[in-house]
Formats: sequence, C-alpha cells, structure tokens
Amino acid sequence: MKDDLPSPIASYVAANARLDAERILASFAPDAVVGDDGGRHVGHDAIRAWINSAIIVARAVFTPEMWRDENGRIIVTGPTTGDFRGSPIYLTFRFTLRGGAIAALEIG
Repeated sequence: MKDDLPSPIASYVAANARLDAERILASFAPDAVVGDDGGRHVGHDAIRAWINSAIIVARAVFTPEMWRDENGRIIVTGPTTGDFRGSPIYLTFRFTLRGGAIAALEIG
C-alpha cells in the first residue's frame, strides 16, 4: 500500500512511522496548510508545532489502508494508533500536492 502512494505522501507516511518530526515537516511545501481537529496550521512554523503536539507527543502513527485520486486530491484512509484516548481511530487524510510537496492536508 505505502509503495504505490504518491511520493510526498509516501515520505510523510514513512517519516510518521518513525515519528521523525523533521522528515514529516520536509514533506510539506513552505506555505502548506493543515486542518486537523478544528485547527488550521499555515506554514512550516505552525505545522512544526502541530507535528510536535498532535503526532510526536501522542505517538500518533497513521497506517494507510486505501487511497484514491479524487479530482486531483489524494484521499487516504486507515487507522491511527498512539498514546491518546480512543486509539486506534480510523481517519481520512485528504492531501493536495503541488510541486512535489504536500500543499494542503485535511484530516477527519
């Protein structure tokens, strides 16, 4: 499953599996936008803070099970496990790619 994901998403997933905050951040364009849990995080500084609080501290690891291209947006679904209440939870990640990087990510 991970092997056939578009490259920036595969990089994100691999870095997330290792809980490598800097490599996760490297998957995003400098002006990227992340929407997660009602919050909006714009640009590398805000996304770095989100990565540290939402992923690293919670040890939240997303495991893709299925993906599809929906009008240029990549929709990826699968469980997220970690040190948080309700783990594991099944999430949908909606990626928009631009120039070989993640330009937008919406998680729900």
